[in-house]
Amino acid sequence: MYLIKSPLLLKWYYPSLVWNKSRSEKVIYLTFDDGPIPNVTDFVLKTLKAFHAKATFFCIGDNIQKHPEVFNRVKNDGHAIGNHTFNHLKGWKTDDETYVQNTIKCQELTQTSLFRPPYGRIKKSQVRSLKSMLLNQGFGSQITATDSNLQIIMWDVLSGDFDINLAPEKCYQNVIRHADNGSIIVFHDSLKAFDRLEYTLPRVLKYFTEKGFTFATL
Repeated sequence: MYLIKSPLLLKWYYPSLVWNKSRSEKVIYLTFDDGPIPNVTDFVLKTLKAFHAKATFFCIGDNIQKHPEVFNRVKNDGHAIGNHTFNHLKGWKTDDETYVQNTIKCQELTQTSLFRPPYGRIKKSQVRSLKSMLLNQGFGSQITATDSNLQIIMWDVLSGDFDINLAPEKCYQNVIRHADNGSIIVFHDSLKAFDRLEYTLPRVLKYFTEKGFTFATL
């Protein structure tokens, strides 16, 4: 069970997390979790380029180490990079010290001020620990002076592309029915999601481009 649209209650409970951007501008923020993965991430990059769209990739450190050439292609294409922990840890089931250290291990590779908790599950104590690490120790000494604040990025719309029981057309409808100005949309550049991603992404880009939206990095 998962919700396509992030509920107001969650946004109220985690007010310091980023759920969406400005509602006053026709800009959508596409995000891709769990890569980089050969072929899948390459498909995403090719599709984004065809629509002159930029996006944000929340990368798993272990995948960066396994596929550095794909990771470099993401950066070279001008997309933003986010930290998604080194081993895709579920915050609710992980002690705070292990969670923070695993995030720092990924940070050594991503060097970013953007972080997204895997599964969207993070304890308030982990939020405090990560922000404290940034302020007091430079987030593992990997944040530059220009990165003044750690942004923990959640989402406004969950495509559901990770759901192997979801029809590709339903995945597409999830996005176009719920996304609006400033929406942060979650896709996954993973093997598990690829069947639905391959169908949905170009159609989403076409649909919103024709409605006058642009696609930007976080």
